[in-house]
Amino acid sequence: MEVILLERIARLGQMGDVVRVKNGYARNYLLPQGKALRANAESRQRFEREKAQLEAHNLEARKEAEAVAEKLTGQSFVVIRQAGETGQLYGSVSTRDIADTATTGGFTIERRQVRLDRAIKTVGLHEVKITLHPEVELPITINVARSSDEAERQARGEDLTRPDALLEAEEAAPEGAETEAEEAAASAEAEGGEEATT
Repeated sequence: MEVILLERIARLGQMGDVVRVKNGYARNYLLPQGKALRANAESRQRFEREKAQLEAHNLEARKEAEAVAEKLTGQSFVVIRQAGETGQLYGSVSTRDIADTATTGGFTIERRQVRLDRAIKTVGLHEVKITLHPEVELPITINVARSSDEAERQARGEDLTRPDALLEAEEAAPEGAETEAEEAAASAEAEGGEEATT
């Protein structure tokens, strides 16, 4: 089906472009949302009559989105989830979770405005794109942690995805020092070498 776009749509076209899309996409999304018109002579005339209004409305919406983007840029939001020792989540963080967390943080973001390239399934800091307007996109940071204490540690730059036992062993042993197991292995190897030479 051919449609005339009434606004810029990512990976599809600019306002006023006539594009061919699948019938279901047009019927279920573009036409009901008022983002496009069927491409026929009557619709083209209507678009030409309303073009100035549509451009003015688009410009106003973009300015509002840019104002919100200035406040939202660089923001970090904490999401607390249960996870295993290696940092693997029991589930994942969805677009709805991110939108709800941002709304709790004082910003009105809808689920459809959150763009996740892949599911968030581990603790850590994750950059997520927010599309406030077809022409305004910005990154925010989602800090996924098991507790608020861990979230603070991650924000300072600590890597909490490794097992705690490994972290404790690294912290306890001074840098460059060999562990008892490594010393025993080295001495056994030395003794084995002496026996072979005699």
